[in-house]
Parts: sequence; structure tokens; C-alpha cells
Amino acid sequence: YSKLEKLFNAKELDLDYYDLPQHKVDFELSLEVTDLQKYSLGYFKYNSDVLEAETVAKIAEHFQNLLTAVVTNPETPVGKLPMLSDGEQQQIVLAWNKTKTDYPQNKSIHQLFESQVEKTPDAVAVVFEDQELTYSQLNTKANQLAHYLQKLGIAPDVQVGICVERSIEMVVGLLGILKAGGAYVPLDSSYPSERLAYMLSDAKVAVLLTQASLVTSLPEYQGQMVCLDRDWGAIAQFSEENLSKVVKPENLGYIIYTSGSTGKPKGVAMSQRALVNLIMWQQQEAIIGQGARTLQFSPISFDVSFQEIFSTWYSGGILVLISQEVRRDPLALMQFLAQNKIDKLFLPFVALQQLAAVAPQCQTLPQLREIVTAGEQLQVTPDLIELMNRLPYCRLQNQYGPSESHVVSAYTLQGAATSWPALPPIGRPIANNQLYILNSELQPVPIGVAGELYIGGVGVANGYLNRPELTAEKFIPDPFGEQGESRLYKTGDRARYLRDGNIEYLGRIDNQVKIRGFRIEIGEIEATLSQHPTVKETVVVVREDNPGNKRLVAYIVPETETTSNSELSDTQLNSEIAQEVVPQLKQHLKQKLAEYMVPSAFVVLSKLPLTPNGKVNRRSLPAPDISSFSRSENFVAPRDSIEQKLVEIWSELLNINPVGVKDNFFELGGHSLLAVSLMAKIQQHFDKQLPLSTLFTSPTIEDLANLVRQETKVSSSSLVPLQTQGTKPPFFCVHPAGGHVFYYLELSRYLGNDIPFYGLQAQGFNEGEEVFTQVEDMAEFYIKTIREFQPEGPYQIGGWSFGGVVAFEMAQQLVQQGQEVSLLALLDPWVPILLDPSKKIDNLYMRGVLSRYFGGMFGITNLVNEDELVGLSSEDKIEFIIDKAEKLELFPKEATREQNRRFIDVIIGTLKATYTYKRRPYPGKVTVFRAEEKHPHGIDPQLVWVEMYAILDVAEMEVVMVPGNHFTFIQEPNLKVLAERLSNRV
Repeated sequence: YSKLEKLFNAKELDLDYYDLPQHKVDFELSLEVTDLQKYSLGYFKYNSDVLEAETVAKIAEHFQNLLTAVVTNPETPVGKLPMLSDGEQQQIVLAWNKTKTDYPQNKSIHQLFESQVEKTPDAVAVVFEDQELTYSQLNTKANQLAHYLQKLGIAPDVQVGICVERSIEMVVGLLGILKAGGAYVPLDSSYPSERLAYMLSDAKVAVLLTQASLVTSLPEYQGQMVCLDRDWGAIAQFSEENLSKVVKPENLGYIIYTSGSTGKPKGVAMSQRALVNLIMWQQQEAIIGQGARTLQFSPISFDVSFQEIFSTWYSGGILVLISQEVRRDPLALMQFLAQNKIDKLFLPFVALQQLAAVAPQCQTLPQLREIVTAGEQLQVTPDLIELMNRLPYCRLQNQYGPSESHVVSAYTLQGAATSWPALPPIGRPIANNQLYILNSELQPVPIGVAGELYIGGVGVANGYLNRPELTAEKFIPDPFGEQGESRLYKTGDRARYLRDGNIEYLGRIDNQVKIRGFRIEIGEIEATLSQHPTVKETVVVVREDNPGNKRLVAYIVPETETTSNSELSDTQLNSEIAQEVVPQLKQHLKQKLAEYMVPSAFVVLSKLPLTPNGKVNRRSLPAPDISSFSRSENFVAPRDSIEQKLVEIWSELLNINPVGVKDNFFELGGHSLLAVSLMAKIQQHFDKQLPLSTLFTSPTIEDLANLVRQETKVSSSSLVPLQTQGTKPPFFCVHPAGGHVFYYLELSRYLGNDIPFYGLQAQGFNEGEEVFTQVEDMAEFYIKTIREFQPEGPYQIGGWSFGGVVAFEMAQQLVQQGQEVSLLALLDPWVPILLDPSKKIDNLYMRGVLSRYFGGMFGITNLVNEDELVGLSSEDKIEFIIDKAEKLELFPKEATREQNRRFIDVIIGTLKATYTYKRRPYPGKVTVFRAEEKHPHGIDPQLVWVEMYAILDVAEMEVVMVPGNHFTFIQEPNLKVLAERLSNRV
């Protein structure tokens, strides 16, 4: 445009710019390529409501870079190829990590403190209740303790435990240990005795500092125990002078224990160098200095406490300690801040939010000048905005850093609080630290793309104490480091770069959970709940109170203040407010999330339980009352013996009580395996066989009880209504080899309420039904079924795996009948590439049962060895396979032998049908949805598609790519992509 403008101006012509008409696009982003003989021309089409032009231009550039790298390095795995241009690589890896800053590498932490003592010896250093010490007095006491500890053998890299209550002795103890050259190991007296014993043993604590009142509550300890109160008379006899022994930068400063995935805490060993760098950076960032009063809020077992204490002292400030009672009471804490004229505050988000929530009750607020939050994702809530509006001269800074590095990035929120983002970024790396966002192959990802956050630089810890394998796994060689020995810490956090170089935190990689095959981001549910105006705080967890039955449970602290939350017990609060709030939250989530992401239970609390570090204590969240699990809003109790028995069966299977007769089986967490168990139990107790498909039309106890009462046999139909609403023509989807259509339930929900979705379930599961063994017969039967429902076309049909084969034949027969097929959607259809016509069908379908069904769905390559079947008749082979499957609990435990046999017979029938099917040319269009990846126990999809193109003689074929393999592309998170791409064609 700019070139045209210059040209027209030169000719004294006017040039106007017009937007071209908007064209509908099927996808958020697609690439179209045209072959122009000498070269190919490609262009991206995108939804401008979702993506910006600049973003798409960058995607195009990265794609070109990737193609160039593929041609240049054809043997290199794609994940290891660079997508970034040289300029972007320079910007992300180098420019945004250009943090080198001078700091006193030859100094130790206590020497920084001593330099301040020389400047302001008579200034107050620490205050606790009615006690205070000047810098000189604190230095004297710490020196006496340090000389005493050295006499006990404390030297550099020797661990000293410290387990004390909040007191002057606490800070004297920490400083004294560091002056002696030791590394302090904080031990919280509230921890279980077993945990404390493990930490003392693992850290090889040489001396334990404590107080007389705590001795009896401590675990058995074989080392030297010193009580800072009781033994101070002896300690005070030692020299008051500074110690001359030099501590090196590589020596340890502390070992702080964090939770470990094995159940045993792991000790993070942090060097003096890293801690000195942190304090120096904090000093350079400070907006308050000498004489400023900083609250000491965090337990010393939490790494933020180090920053609170030593950054205050290095700047000549006053450290103000508080009691546990005040610390735990937000209103009392707010009053304490005002009364003690606190200037600076370090708080985790939950504690900050609690403080903000009580602020409206305070006529006078503290004159805070700086709030630093870390440890959890900062959320800008209405309460926080209101608080910051009342503190116009206070700076809010969001810091990030795991225990394995302490603080490594910071972001200061600017401007009016009302303009702040709901989830602020974590900022840029601090002095002498680097942050990288990488893919699984340690390649930098482009701006805006999520990857795993890695930390490098001075702040990286030495590793985990006594855990060399875990240290090697988490602390890896730095591929970008200038020094050969530099390392990166693998955080396990997801993040992405923003355009301005700040980093956005996206949650834990391992915060994804899997429930009933669906991969779920807990953070997405929490964020959606937080958007509702009735929610003040929320946490979502997965509970497995009954083994094998995982459920999502949401814990809510409501904004509702009809009665002061603090005046109600959680039981009263849950009962009083839940009836009003919970239905609103369910509806809110259902409008924004998939059904399986809506928690099964909601628990209303007056406040969230916190750890000593101020984080949400998920282990202390109460188990939900089983009556709080999702059910219909109008609870109806069982009204006769049949409904009562069905309630008992549901309660046992779903681990829920009470259950109402109008509750929906699927909304309570029911799924295909539980459905089989349910029908088996109904048959056992009532001697009534109900087809599995009846659960879709009769999902409540009231419905099932009516069926049980029928004296006549309950008829079944292959046509299963999964979603009956909508104005568009229905979509009919044929079952895969397993015969059931449960696999399509979530797909039907993703397609929305305007596309009716009907599954076609196999014959053979119910008494009197014959198993089809010919594709042509199945197609004929299913056509008859759907034409009874929809006599005339156009028809929309499809199927996954084996279902795609049947759908293909159905389209053939419908066309022959003079009917229009407007959509033939084959969802990664089964191709008989591995079939060997020379093999007998008996051996073939036996291997097929093993490799295709059990291998694919359960990840088992060899349920039985081929030699185990030698000499067995066809019937005995089937029974042998069922025996092995039952022993491995591949079938629901309540399923009868007869049900399992029918299940296997259906699979064998589909395999026979596939083996004998002869495809014919099809005169219409086929849309094939192809899985991109190879399943670990499957065959290469490229081989499949070589044969697919060879055997499918069709007038037109469209291939649509879907992430995942043959089995996972119809599960979360890939299912959403499949649904989006299918919905554009239905």
C-alpha cells in the first residue's frame, strides 16, 4: 500500500483504501497452498475475531522458517528444528535476558548486615511486641551465638536446624548461624513429628536451635540441642566481636524443604552467592530505605522470609515481627499494620486477598508504600482494586520464583488499579538471572506460544540435598550459557512471552488432570469460577474418596455477606448460601466449559485453609458432604421399593448419597464402564435385562424404575439419541469395533444444541439379537433404522474407526436408493492394511481382538501369546481370551460372563465383517478426518493412508487433519478440535 501511495502521489492522483468484503472462514486459522509449477503460493486464512493480523504474519514467518530448516536438516526431528528467525532468537534468548549486573561476589550475607551495622549502629533493627534491638545489639547477640556454634563444630556447609516460635530469638538464631558459616535449616514446630524427624536426619543437622517450651514436642534427636532462651546465659559468655572466618560464595546459606512427589520433602540447597545477588537486586529496586518498617509475615520455612528479613536489614530498615494469632486474623492484621505504621509488606495472594476483603470494615488503613506478592498466581479481584484505590501511594509488585531459585522475575503494576489485567504477568528476569520458555526439545518457542519455563543464572539453587537423580533431572545443562558449568532449572510451569518481553504465567504443566479419559486444566475451571460475581475465592481439586472414582470438587468462598461469614460455621454457611449460589455457578460453568469440566460437588467455606507459608492448603480442604454432589435441583426421594433399590445401586456405584429419583446418571459422573455395571446389577436384582442404550433415553432412576416395572421385555433400538435438539439435519454416527456409542457422547455435546446427534449401536449386546458379520448387512439394517426416523434425505452420516467402513457402505446403498448423502464423514476409518488373506479367519480375528481392541484401548500389546492359543478350538480361544481379560480387570467387575461374551462376539463380528468387505467406487464426496499421530501399539498412519488412497475410489475426497492418534483424537483435548472441524461441515 505504501508503494502504491508513493506512485499515485507522484502522478498527482488520489488513492483511497477500502476494506474488502469479509469472507466466512471455517477455522480460526487455515493454510491454503496453490501449485504454480515453478513455485507454490501459500496464504493463511484466519478469523479476525480471534487472531490479529500481526500474529498471523508471525505464524507464517515461523512456518517458512520451519520449512527451510526441514529442507536443510532433513534427518533432524521436527521438534528440534528452529522456528524463530535469527533476530527473534537474538531478542528472546539474549536481549530479554541481558541482566548482567555487578554485585559483591566476595561478600557473604552476614557481611552485608555488618556493613549496615557500621552505618547505623543505634538504629532499631527488629521489633517484637514490647521488645526491640538496635543494629549494634542484634549484631552483638548474633556474634555471641556464632562463636558458640563454631565451638560446637559449625563451619561452612554444616547444617544447623532452627525450630523456634516467632520471637527475637528467631532472628538472632538465623543471623548467628550464618555468621558461624553454617547453613540454616528451618523447621516449623507445627509440622508433624515424623516430618521433622525426616528433615533432621536427611539434612544431617549437627546442631538444633530451639526453645525450652518446644523440646518435649520435638522428635527424638541424637545431635546437640541448644535452647536459645534457657541456654542464653552460657551463650552470652562468648565474644561479641565479628568473626573473621570467611564464607565463600559457593557455600550454602540455607536448606529449605518443600513437598516432594514421593511423599518425602526435598531439601533445596541455596548458595550464598544466589542470596547475596537477590538482596542486592532488592536494594536497587527498593522505593523505601533506611528507617522503613517491614512486616515479617512468612514462616522462616518459606523462602520469602529470607527476603523479608535480610533485604530490610541491608537497607537499614526496621523488621517488625507479629504473633501467630495476629498473622492468622486478617482484620487484626490490618489493624496491626496501621498501628505499627508498616511501610512494606510481603504477602502470598491468598493472604493479600483476605486482607483486601476486610478493608471495607476499616475506617483507617495503614499507610503502606509497597506490597510484594509471590508464591501464588496474583489475581486482580474487585476487593484488591478497592484496596489499592484507597492506597494511592502504594506500589504493588508481582514476583515469581520457585524455591529452587527464589525470586527470578518481577512485574510492577502501573496506572490505575481498574486498568490492571485480571491475571498480571510475572515480569522479566531480575539481575543476573535468565528465563527461557522452551518446547520439549529445549528449543525457544515464539512470542505468544506456551512452553515450559526454565530458569538460569546466579539464582539457581545447588540442587536437592541427597537427591542426585532428581537434581540431574530438574537441573540440566544450560544450552544457552556462556560458561560450560551453567545450569537451567526445569520449573514445570507453563508460560509464554508477551510482545513487550514480559512473561505470562499459565499454570502448572502437571496441573492437568485426567478424569474418565478427559484431560482437564484445573486452572481453567478456577479462572472461570473466579469470573462469577458471587465468588470471592475458589479452589478446584480432584478427589478420589472412592478408589477409582475421581471427581472434581469446587471450594468456594462467596462474596455473599447476608450474614458475616466469620459468624457461621462452614456447615451452616454451606447449607445457607449454597442453595442460592451453587445453581448459579453450575449454570455459569455449563455456559463456558465442557460438561465434564463442571465439578460434581461445590463446597461453600467461610475461608480457604492455608499452609504456614500462606498458600492454599489443599490437603486440609474438607471432604464434601456426599449429598452435595451434583443432582437435579428438585430432589425427590425414592417412592417405592424399586426406586429404593435403584437408589442403593447408584449410591454404591457412584459413591453418592443421597440420590434422588430425578438425578441424571451422566451428570453424577456416570460413564460407559459404570453403565455396564449398572445394567448388570439391575439384571441381578430385578431379573430384568435392560439394553445399555436405554440409559441415554432413560437416564434417571424414575425412568429406569418405569422400565423395570414393565411386564413385557424392554425393546432396544440401534438408534441411540445422544443429542436431540436443533434445527439442522441430524448426524448419524456408526459405532466403532467395540459396538457401543458412548464414545460419541462428549462429541455430541461439543457439536452444540443445534445439531441433533444419533449414534448407531451394534446388534448383539441384548438377548435375541444376532451379531452381524457382513458390512453390507450392517449397512442395510442401519439404513432401515434411520429411514424409519428420517424417511428422506439429505442424510449426514459418519463413523469412527470400523464405523467409518460401515458409513461408507451406507452411503453407497443410500445413493443406490436414490437418496442424497450431503455429508459422509469418516473419522480415522479402519483400513485392513495388516490383513493377510492367506491366514485363516480364526487366527486373524483372534489376533485382531488382541491387537486392535485391547491393545488400542488398554495399551496392551499382548493379552495372550500366540502359543497359548495353539491346540485350542475356536470356542476355547474365545473363552481363554475372556478369562485373561477378566483377570486383568479389563471388563467392569459387575459385568456377567454372558455380557463379556457378547461384547467379544460383537468385536469378532466387526473384524470378520471388515475382512470380507469389498469396497466399490463411490460417486460422491468423502470427508476424511485423519489422526496425525501414530498410536504406540498401532501402525504408521502414513502406511494406512497409502492404502486408503489406493482402495477408496471416490469422486471427491477432503482430508481434515486432527491432532492425536487413532484413539486419542476422539478424547480431550483433541476432541474439541475434531468437533470444531466436524461442525463446520455438518
